[in-house]
Amino acid sequence: MEIRPARDDDRAAIWRILEPTIRAGETYALPRDLTEADALGYWLAPPHEVFVAVDGDEILGTYFIQPNQRGGGAHVANCGYVTGPWATNRGVASAMCEHSLAYARQRGYRAMQYNLVVASNGQAARLWKSFGFAVVGKLPEAFAHPRLGYVDAFVMYRAL
Repeated sequence: MEIRPARDDDRAAIWRILEPTIRAGETYALPRDLTEADALGYWLAPPHEVFVAVDGDEILGTYFIQPNQRGGGAHVANCGYVTGPWATNRGVASAMCEHSLAYARQRGYRAMQYNLVVASNGQAARLWKSFGFAVVGKLPEAFAHPRLGYVDAFVMYRAL
């Protein structure tokens, strides 16, 4: 698996990855009816640096990295990751996380923070913990899950 910067001709593949996650509404705080144009506008917008995970000719996942805040908080990175539903349990999310941590260090970030890890997304929380992230805050009922109702979310952090 190769992880490389996203190119303009990856837009359709990125949408194929994003759409099921957005429509499910279970892990991202994005409107479930987001249009393709708006979703790609969000995902590919500056200051996001966007990458794709590729196996052969197939794009399996995508992530972005950006400063978590501006100004005095710009030394902390923030990322968003999505794996295509057909590529789960193939190590895609792990590979993207590993790549993002190395890339963040290379870019001079001193830490990485995830602002809203939905507590019911145990697979993601376990994966981030396996990469050294700690839950540094719990946000009670911060996420409106379409099936479970209001669920907690975590703020997760690790130094680089």
